[in-house]
Amino acid sequence: MLSKCPHDGIVFLDVVDGATIRAFAEATLRRDHVNGCETSPVAFLEGIFVRPEDRGSGVGRLLLKSVQSWANERGCSEFASDAHIDNAASHAFHLSLGFEETERVVYFRKAL
Repeated sequence: MLSKCPHDGIVFLDVVDGATIRAFAEATLRRDHVNGCETSPVAFLEGIFVRPEDRGSGVGRLLLKSVQSWANERGCSEFASDAHIDNAASHAFHLSLGFEETERVVYFRKAL
C-alpha cells in the first residue's frame, strides 16, 4: 500500500489482513546538505520499521526497493539514511542492503 505525503515525501506500508501494518518506510527528498552525499536532491530514509516477528522476512528489503524506485523516478542518484550510533542491528541492516557508512556524528545542544 502506498500513502503520499506532501513536500516531496512518501510512506510505503506493508499491510496484512487488510488492516494490520506489518512494516513501513518513510522517505523524503532532501535538498539541503546531507552528510556523506555530493548531489541534490538526495533520497533520505527518514524511518523504517518492521514488526519484530516479521524481521528477516525480506519485507524491509522490499520496502527499500520501493523507496529506491520512487527516488530514481525523481532523478536522485544518492540514497542516504542514518541510525543511532549504538543501533548495531540497524547498521547491519543498512550494510546488507548496500549502504556504506560515511561518518559518525555526535550532536550537542545547549538551552539558552
